[in-house]
Amino acid sequence: MASLQKIRNHGALLIAIVGLAMLAFILGDFLNSGSSFFNRSRENVGVIEGQKVHYTEYEAAKEQLTEVYKIESGRSDFDEDTHAQIRNQVWNMLMMDYTLRAQAEKIGMDITADELSELCIGENVHQIIRARRAFAGEDGQFSRDAVISLLQAINQEGEDAEQNANLKQAKTYWLYWEKAVRISYMQEKYTTLLQHMLKANSLDAEYAFNSRKNGVSAEYVMQPYFTVADSLVSVSDRDLKKLYKQHKEQYKQTPNRAIKYIAFDIVPNEADFKAAETLMNNLKEEFQTTEDVSLVVNTNSDVMYDGRDYSEETVPAQFKEFAFNKDAKTGDCTEILFENNTYAMARIMQAGYSLPDSVELKAIVEGGEDQELGWFKAADLPKNIAEPAFAGKRGDKFTVAQGMGEQTYEIMEIGKATPKVKLAILAREVTPSSKTYSIIYNNAKQFIVNNNNAEALESAAQEAGMTVVPEYNLTATTDKVGQLKGSRSIVRWAFDAKEGAVSDVFECGNQFIVAALTEVNDGEYRSLDAVRAELTYEATNNAKAEYIKKQLKGAESLEAAAQIMGQRVQSVERVSLADSRFGNAGMEPAVIGKTIAQGENTLSEPIQGNMGVFVVKTGTANNSAEEFNVESEKAQLASRFAYLPYQAMQLVEEKAEVTDNRANFQ
Repeated sequence: MASLQKIRNHGALLIAIVGLAMLAFILGDFLNSGSSFFNRSRENVGVIEGQKVHYTEYEAAKEQLTEVYKIESGRSDFDEDTHAQIRNQVWNMLMMDYTLRAQAEKIGMDITADELSELCIGENVHQIIRARRAFAGEDGQFSRDAVISLLQAINQEGEDAEQNANLKQAKTYWLYWEKAVRISYMQEKYTTLLQHMLKANSLDAEYAFNSRKNGVSAEYVMQPYFTVADSLVSVSDRDLKKLYKQHKEQYKQTPNRAIKYIAFDIVPNEADFKAAETLMNNLKEEFQTTEDVSLVVNTNSDVMYDGRDYSEETVPAQFKEFAFNKDAKTGDCTEILFENNTYAMARIMQAGYSLPDSVELKAIVEGGEDQELGWFKAADLPKNIAEPAFAGKRGDKFTVAQGMGEQTYEIMEIGKATPKVKLAILAREVTPSSKTYSIIYNNAKQFIVNNNNAEALESAAQEAGMTVVPEYNLTATTDKVGQLKGSRSIVRWAFDAKEGAVSDVFECGNQFIVAALTEVNDGEYRSLDAVRAELTYEATNNAKAEYIKKQLKGAESLEAAAQIMGQRVQSVERVSLADSRFGNAGMEPAVIGKTIAQGENTLSEPIQGNMGVFVVKTGTANNSAEEFNVESEKAQLASRFAYLPYQAMQLVEEKAEVTDNRANFQ
């Protein structure tokens, strides 16, 4: 009972405790269940015009384009630059797709299924499809039937796993280009619509005509800014701040970094050369005497032995004289040669025979016209085609697996036989050993320990005679630093480090790289200090303009102004508002405008131009005798407007609301 009474006495406190516990439980459950929401937001590669681009969509698009690259290039081993190109191409395509869709929705524009079908397989197939070599016929030209055959094939089930894989790849290929056609045609529709909107009316035509027709002759004198010594004028911080405010919109920037780096080349040392030479000496006798040359060579050499036939044109230059001298015979061997950091020796496996250098082939097409392919050397053909082609005789036919099917070829002609030799080559390039690698790495590490800030790193590197390389404007999505291979990790480091920091050692190709972060620019605009030099140049010219104007005070004639300036009087036969250049002075729009505005036979006040200060005296009107033709004038204006729709398309992408998170996934 006492216990019950205690509970009653502390009931309010217990209720509060239980309430807090329940709240904590509910919040915990909410946060746990909501974690998938937060995770999903972190999985977005970006947001384009309010549309989230999920990581899976981005990756699927990359994989799709990679397959397209494989088919188009016939290769599957892409380097770092190609992968970066694929990533950027995918993002640009997503940008174009989403921004176009957003604009199209606003104006009710779309592409129907019938339109897309007509563009892909209709009578007027889109140029994107027509340009694909995969859809070329036997004559090498675009074949609509080839497209239809592919579409029929990719919608069928293959006979085995390999055929299904080929069909899947073909379908991926087709869907990419179908999407590319849709986006391209949407852009064409949009720009065509803008072209129809940008029309010149009669008033536009009349204004343009009068701007060109009405002109005036003029004489002028100009004092260039560079003739005034900088010491005669002064520029204050207030002047720079004023100009910065005026031009601020020109200084918008994407967050970026600047670094400086030094490189430690990963190269073999004397011990590595000695080890390679010793290895070759140890292998020399076995190489010269063994009956199983392929085993010795393919186990130890950088050049595999595949029984190829070398001609005088294809044999390595260092072995040409040895392999093709008149006394060369099977079993002959060279001494160990050294060239381009490589030790090598050769052994003749077969000599004294001849084979043709080239062969002419024809592709046999069932139910169609055979296609003559031309002449080929063995090196130009895949091995499965080269072997039967060069082993056969004129008129022979052979069939090889190709793509998703088979292809039959006929040997039309065989080239003249020339001397050949089978050569086994045992070659070892001298490369850094693991010990050498460690020594160079430790040297780089020690350099960091001794110089752990940007200033110290640069100073020590210069003292050591090392080249300090600057790199500017690295953005979060920059794929690599300059030409450094595999240097994306340096960019990631630069966006995590503090200004002045020195990096750890990065391995980039055959170099160890140590970088220092010299600038962090995260503001929406470049800072005044970052653009101080160009602002100072403009402010100095403004000050010089005021200085020249003061010197000209009281000059009541062009000759007087010329005498004060120490410059000669020049003339312009005709000035009109349609001009872009003022006589020999270059691009001076302000001078042209004020010259026309001041009327005939008038002396101007000093005019501040781009390159200097001008004083202009107009003559009489000098109008063109050209007759006004409204339709001709409209046509000229239309040609000037032609680029505007495409410029508008660029602006649509530039002004799109985009959040780019790709850096988190690269």
